[in-house]
Parts: sequence; structure tokens; C-alpha cells
Amino acid sequence: MSDILDSLTQTITGLLSPHGPAVAAAATSYTPTDFSVRFFLQLAIIIVACRVVGWVGQKLLKQPQVVGEMIAGVILGPSLLGLLFPGFSTAVFPKESKNMLYVGAQFGVGLYMFMVGTTFRADLFKSKARSAMAVSASGIAAPFLIAILITPWLLTVPGLFAAGISQANATLFMGACIALTAFPMLARIINERGLSGSALGTLSLTAGAFDDAASWCVLAIVLATFGAGPGVAVLAIAGGVSYALLTVFVLRPLMAPLGRMVEARGEMTYTILAITMIGFFLSAFIMDAVGIHAIFGGFIFGTAVPRGRFVEELKKKVEPVAVVVLLPMFFTFSGLNTRMDMVNTPYLLMIAGAILVASIAAKGLACYVAARLSGEDNATALGIGALMNSRGLMELIIINIGLQKGIIGPALFSMLVLMAIVTTVMASPLFELVYGKKARERGELEAVDGLVRADA
Repeated sequence: MSDILDSLTQTITGLLSPHGPAVAAAATSYTPTDFSVRFFLQLAIIIVACRVVGWVGQKLLKQPQVVGEMIAGVILGPSLLGLLFPGFSTAVFPKESKNMLYVGAQFGVGLYMFMVGTTFRADLFKSKARSAMAVSASGIAAPFLIAILITPWLLTVPGLFAAGISQANATLFMGACIALTAFPMLARIINERGLSGSALGTLSLTAGAFDDAASWCVLAIVLATFGAGPGVAVLAIAGGVSYALLTVFVLRPLMAPLGRMVEARGEMTYTILAITMIGFFLSAFIMDAVGIHAIFGGFIFGTAVPRGRFVEELKKKVEPVAVVVLLPMFFTFSGLNTRMDMVNTPYLLMIAGAILVASIAAKGLACYVAARLSGEDNATALGIGALMNSRGLMELIIINIGLQKGIIGPALFSMLVLMAIVTTVMASPLFELVYGKKARERGELEAVDGLVRADA
């Protein structure tokens, strides 16, 4: 009996240990079952952390659920969990499982952006096209001007950029990082703040999409000149533009009969849902394959699906799982690659502060001025500036690429992480201060508390 108990104890204590044969780099390796066990445990921990931290952020800090989820992702990474409980962190989130979590993360954020695309209103975009283009152009030009001014200084600090990187490449990369508006984060904030379908929400989302697409194209150029070859940049830019045009002129008319079928039946059949999901997966694949990002494929395809009953049924069937289960994986994966302990000297802290201030000024002020010059009133322009300054985890994605490709070092990576978190956390309170609170008092927007309860 004691042998059975000993064997049972060893089995239980070794549940999170690898059970595969020895490999060149280790005494044991992970089996498919080991990955499966971890995946379900990871999902449970991720969802608990995101819901708890999101709830705390809503109740105590008046932040949208999405900001709490972003912070929860960082908490689950080496910045806190890995620092306080390194053994547990390594057992639950071993580096061998990151590829599995990465795929789930891309699926989650891509599917969420597909649902965001279904709320995009072309009529409001057309009415605000001039303002959107002005805001987008300013939100790109000013950050690159700031990058031109500060990059020579950053290059004098050892370890921030890769040794031997040209000033042009370093400037382009910094410009892309500062110019980013966190497209998924912006979309989630717009949804949670009751701005979906509004002129301001559509303008901000459209400008943010253009800014992010431009930043990814610039990154493609940097990667091309950094050794990947010019084909990377050509494929990204030409492929992205071509697919967007294909969606508008081909896919949208092809999807229209499906919308009429749903309207006639009053519901969406599994066959129509399957066809729609195939379209989403192919769109995400195309944009990922050309070097932009899967989220743009999801968003673009979302703009092509029929409106009305079709979107209502799609939201019922797809959105809850995307928001509650899949999207948190995106935040956690980025958090696992984030180290907040790298900025550890007064001089590095000063540099981090300078990057933060310059980034806020370049993006927020430029978008505000552009909106005002385009005819928007002061409150609306301020609201746009506040929203466009949110960078979130799109920033973490692009700087992770920079770190993995050897463009930047760990210290600059951490400074940019800090900038991403601060600008995202400040976006919602600043928006409420300059626009949201008064708009709700006038009855133009829903009450935030109601939105929080609906999302919880």
C-alpha cells in the first residue's frame, strides 16, 4: 500500500514536469500531453488574473477592463510572478510552451479585431475622412520628427540599440514605436466607453488603423534594410494595399447574399458561420503572410461582412468566447516577454522619462492640432488626442520584434514597455476628463458604470 501511495505522490508532484526523452539541450523533453496539461492550466490562470485585475481596475481606478487585462499580462510574466515565484512561473509558463500560447494569442486578438471591423461604419468614415486623414498624417509625421531629434542622443548610450545599426534604421524604428496607436486597445476602449458607431469613435479608430499600418510598413522597411531583403517591404506594402482593395470591391459583394439569407431565416446557420470563419482565417493568414499582421486581416474582413441581423448573430456566437477566453492570451503572451526591472540606473530612468514625455507630446498634441484644423471642436479634438495616445500591446509586439531581431537592446525595450503602459493607462481617464464626462451629462454617451457591468 505504501508503494502505491509513494507512486501516487510522485505522479501528482510531477504533473508539471516534462515526461519526454532526453534531448541535446536537456535531460528530459516535453510531450504533447505535457503541453496539453499546461495549456488548460495556463488558460484558467490567465482568465482568473484578467478578470480579477480588470475588476480591480474598474472599481478602484475607473479603468476599462482591457487595461486591467494588459496589466494582468505583465503581472503573470517575469516582472512580478516570475520574480516572486520563479519556480512556479517556470513550471506553468515554460519557454517551450510560448509558441503554443503565441498562436492562441494571435487567434484571440485577430478574432476580436474581426468583431470590431463588423461595427465599422463607412458612412461616418466618409463624413470624417478629411479629419481622419489629417489626424493620421499628423500622428505619423510628429512622432518621426521627434525620433529624428532624440535618436542621435539614444545612439550614444551603449546597449540601447544594436552595435553597428545605422542612424537611419534606428530613427525609423523609434518613429514607428512612437507613431503607433494600439489598434486593438483603442478598439476595446472605444467599445467600452460607448463610442462604437459614433463619429468620434470612427474617426479615432480609422486614424489609429492608418497609423498602425504605416508603422508596420516602416518596420518592414527597417527589417529589409537590416538584412531581411527589400522583398519584405515590397510584399508588406503592396500586399496590404492589394488585399484592402480586394476586400472592398470583391469580398463585400460576395458576402452580401449570406446577409440576405440570414435576414430571411432570422438566424445564422452553422454553414454560414463556417463560411464566415473560413473567410476570417484566410484574411488573417494573408495579412500575416505578407508581413503586416493578422489583426489587420481580421479587421478588414470584418468591414466586408453584411450588417444588420448577420452581425447581431455573429456577435452572439463569436464575441463572448473571443473576449473572455481568447483575447486574454494575447495580453499574457506579451507580458511573458516583458521585463520591468531593466531600467535600473538614474540615467536610464531619465532617458525613459524623456522618451515618455516626447512620445505623449508628439502623438497627443499633433492629433489634437490636426483635429482642430480639420474643423473639430475643442472637446472633440482633445478626446481624439487622448485616445490616439494609447499604445498598449501593439507597442509590445513591435518592440518584441525589434528585440528578437537584434535592433534594440533589453534596456530600450524596457523603456518602451514603460511608455506603452503609461500612455495606455492614462488614455481612458484623460478622455473622460476632456470629453467623456460632459458628453455623458449631455446624454450623448452611455454611463460608464452600465458599460462596465455589461462587460463584466
